[in-house]
Amino acid sequence: MDKRNFAFDRMNFILLAVSMAVVIIGFILMSGGSTDDNSFNPEIYNTMRIKVAPVVCFIGFAAMVYAIIRKPKDNSDGDNPTQNKQQA
Repeated sequence: MDKRNFAFDRMNFILLAVSMAVVIIGFILMSGGSTDDNSFNPEIYNTMRIKVAPVVCFIGFAAMVYAIIRKPKDNSDGDNPTQNKQQA
């Protein structure tokens, strides 16, 4: 099957996987201790959970959008560039 028929190439899938990993890391950074009914845990308002983790998630989602929008490179003449070098 011809590679030009696919919407994504290998780099798109790699970017999607990396950005998904970044989003998962962001959600892991957001998770943590909870507050019980009897006691208040101020740890839920620390800087990592309130500021850093949402920024990491946003960067991951932005990278996903880029990976989806990115257009794969296409050979203009339709031939393999290594074959063209060998012919010359």
